[in-house]
Amino acid sequence: MFKRIASEALGISDIGIIVSPADYDKVAADDYVFHEDGEKIFFLIKSKKDEYCFTNLALIHVDGDSAISSKRAVKRYDYSSHKVSQVSIETAGTIDLDVELKFVLEGVMPFSIDLEKKCIEALKDIYKALISISKIQSKEEIARDNAVLCLQAVSSMYKLNNVESEDTIVKHYNSMLTNLNATMLERYTKRDFSNIFEKYIKN
Repeated sequence: MFKRIASEALGISDIGIIVSPADYDKVAADDYVFHEDGEKIFFLIKSKKDEYCFTNLALIHVDGDSAISSKRAVKRYDYSSHKVSQVSIETAGTIDLDVELKFVLEGVMPFSIDLEKKCIEALKDIYKALISISKIQSKEEIARDNAVLCLQAVSSMYKLNNVESEDTIVKHYNSMLTNLNATMLERYTKRDFSNIFEKYIKN
């Protein structure tokens, strides 16, 4: 107990390690993965306080208040709803015990995850994956903005007094809405990043 309190006071209690795939079923985050829907863990960082579980669909954060408390909060951030940005790694100096993975999820406080210095090579893999996800999300955001501009341009071509009937208006509205939703929510909102994780994660 004293060691745990001392670690908390010294600020070294939350230095994480990278969990091997063989041990994924032993961590708390695994219970919150939607295995039934094809969700899969690709990278997992565990410390005494927290777990950071990167799946093909989301980041699952098992958030601990402190190293001496058993209280946990499970937070899920789907990539389709939270854009990844500002990804960086701060490497350890000669005295430092750890390295840091930093990134921002849109609408969420920035993440700064401390890991043991020996984890640096594996950490480069998740760095590459997050950078790649960020690039895809940025391109899709531009595509969604262009889709709205295109819709506005098409809408301006029609005038209500030129439409044959109310049924025609409804028909055009439903058709445009269906196509816009398909464009915004399916074509240009990637939800499953399995191919990115499979490309870069080597653990």
